[in-house]
Amino acid sequence: MDNENFGRLRKYIDGQEKELIRVMKALVSIKALGPLNGGTGEAEKGAWLMDYLKKSGFGDVKNYPAPDSSVPAGERPNIVARIPGKRTDKSIWIMSHMDVVPEGDLEKWETPPYEAVVKDGKIFGRGTEDNHQGLVASLLAAKAFIDLNIVPEYNLNLVFVSDEETNSIYGLEYLVEHHADLFRKEDIYIIPDAGEPDSTMIEIAEKSILWLRFVTKGKQVHASTPERGVNAFKAASHFIVKLGDLYTRFADSDPVFDPPISTFEPTQREANVPNVNTIPGDDVFYLDCRILPHYNLDEIQNVIREMMAEIEQEFGVRITMEEVQREEAAPATAVDAPVVGLLARAIREVYKVQAGPVGIGGGTVAAVFRRAGFDAAVWSTLDDMAHQPNEYCRISNVLKDAQVFAHVASHTIE
Repeated sequence: MDNENFGRLRKYIDGQEKELIRVMKALVSIKALGPLNGGTGEAEKGAWLMDYLKKSGFGDVKNYPAPDSSVPAGERPNIVARIPGKRTDKSIWIMSHMDVVPEGDLEKWETPPYEAVVKDGKIFGRGTEDNHQGLVASLLAAKAFIDLNIVPEYNLNLVFVSDEETNSIYGLEYLVEHHADLFRKEDIYIIPDAGEPDSTMIEIAEKSILWLRFVTKGKQVHASTPERGVNAFKAASHFIVKLGDLYTRFADSDPVFDPPISTFEPTQREANVPNVNTIPGDDVFYLDCRILPHYNLDEIQNVIREMMAEIEQEFGVRITMEEVQREEAAPATAVDAPVVGLLARAIREVYKVQAGPVGIGGGTVAAVFRRAGFDAAVWSTLDDMAHQPNEYCRISNVLKDAQVFAHVASHTIE
């Protein structure tokens, strides 16, 4: 498609600020919390979206609900809306999620969390950035093709899933497992659910995540007679220092990632004794490990066990290790995958910056696509307000992100 048609799409999207605000207000007002977050699911928001899509001219809209007896509706919606392209051998998928996280401490909010408030070029409210910005941007991009009667180069498919904020079992995982015929390896997969304020991060890879809980057992005694006990706190502290050697034992670097190395950081510590003059007989702390994908997690734990044995022998304590979370990294999307090239070209046109592929330490729902063998990229232009009080999205970012999606869908792969 030539630049003249993209110019029409871009101009149309630029004029959609009122519609953007109207849709955002409607979405934010529907409290879509999963049951693990104390809510009743996404049924109401899904019903609103189904109605909006059909009224907006999407001719192919279908819900693929995941059965879930823990919500009143008995199921969790997963909606797919499709626009046929000039070529049907490939589809562009833009995936966003309907659920949000709880509002948290209301005293920290300056505006009602479930009422979208427009102020200073921003829209405040729970879910505005995570993930209604991506959701609305994808809607505006697709509506531009419909309203201007422009056919995208490839099929343009929007997917709105449930359950992203907890574990995706009733969302994308359900679709990939039970409706695998929807997706093809050669398709383009974009998830607008993470990004940087300068638009330059195209997330293509994630590290493995390993959270460990360590319990050190000694012997509690009065602090005036330390020789009669075994100080679990002291032993655990030496153990924490020794764990720092993991940085040198697993020191490989990969410039795609930020930071480019594996990280091994002690984080939470549980309370031990309540008073100053008691030597603790128990100590509990946690280690957060974000590990480059090529490392074997079992090998890392074996090294940690060797360290544990040394501390046990030196201090006369007993240490146990428990996995709190273990997430093996999904295969990375290739740096030269078509989705990366399409996004980079569109971002350069719209935002006038050079975006590039990056790996991160956190986990995203893109891992579900990647484990299924699909090249997926995560991209958005965000101020990183997700899950915070006074969450907001910038109106300009929603409009420009929509233009990026329209560019991707209106140009062929080079």
